[in-house]
Amino acid sequence: MKSLYEQVYESLKEEIISAKYKIGDKIPSENELAEAFQVSRITSKKALEMLVNEGFVYRQRGKGTFVAKQRSDNKGINHSLKMEKPLFGLIITSFTDSFGSGLIHYIEEESDGKCFIVLKRSQGDPEREERIVKELLDYGVDGLIIYPAHSEHYSSEILKMVVNKFPLVLIDRIFKGLGATSVATDNQEAALKGVNYLFEIGHEQIGVLMPVDYEMTSIEDRLTGIVNAYADKQVKVNRDLWCYHIKSTLPIPKATGEEDVEVIKEHIRTNPKMTALFALEYNIAILAKTAVEQLGMKVPEDMSIICFDSPPQYDLEWRFTHLKQNEEELGRVAINRLLHMYQENNEIEKDRVSAMLKIGNSTKPLKIK
Repeated sequence: MKSLYEQVYESLKEEIISAKYKIGDKIPSENELAEAFQVSRITSKKALEMLVNEGFVYRQRGKGTFVAKQRSDNKGINHSLKMEKPLFGLIITSFTDSFGSGLIHYIEEESDGKCFIVLKRSQGDPEREERIVKELLDYGVDGLIIYPAHSEHYSSEILKMVVNKFPLVLIDRIFKGLGATSVATDNQEAALKGVNYLFEIGHEQIGVLMPVDYEMTSIEDRLTGIVNAYADKQVKVNRDLWCYHIKSTLPIPKATGEEDVEVIKEHIRTNPKMTALFALEYNIAILAKTAVEQLGMKVPEDMSIICFDSPPQYDLEWRFTHLKQNEEELGRVAINRLLHMYQENNEIEKDRVSAMLKIGNSTKPLKIK
């Protein structure tokens, strides 16, 4: 019995030979064929690729697929044509030296010779993200890697792609209950490492600083890791030391950095027993250091600070003790997962990549008074 994509291929080939579709006619798109034949878009895509490789049709990027002029050998086969390399879209909220630039670098490096990449930034705006997804799909990309913008609801475009089994890999943001392939830092493990390090150097009264919209999978996982570290040590978590009110680091800021510095200063004043701060994002760590210094205190002498990520160019200068996400591994796994999906491997994979604890200048052992 022929495979599904061969059945679609044979049907279209017969319609072209019988002149149902004449030279220059546009044939149905991958989505239209998938719906008509009740198959996945990957299947309809593969059928179209066979027709392209045999010279029955040709593609015009952004316009569609059209019937080609047939060769005189009566087969319409052009064996000299090679299957084109896939074109993938990469949508990322933004990229900085602390996180993102390395991810893009390694995705591009790993894709060399295997596929082409179109890079777009959503700037953390869910509506902009949806618009970019539609534009790239209309343009004819063969798959997408998305670092999703934070939103209270699932992206409708991402849901459609999951339902249609379109090649899709999500980075860092994991949608609960959604069967989508994802690649992310093991945030629970990373946060647990960070807290355990603070425990080792004598800190237990640890403040946690997070963005106000903290209900993202990555942030929630970091909080779970913190709680697990306390549970393993059989020490009660004091959530009064957690500050949920940082607004300036959101993709679309809801406050100024100066306002957040004041929030952190008040949090420190209100909790004088705190000896360390765990900033769940790098930019929050910068605000925390400023707040500590404005209070006339020193980092790390009076307050230790640990965070996620830190720009690599500061390796020889003052830098935070931080959990370094493995952008190389995240990028390489993401692009290879997408290539496997493009080749009609529909298995859902959820990869977790370990982060590394990097000791910097912002922490020191607590002196027992």
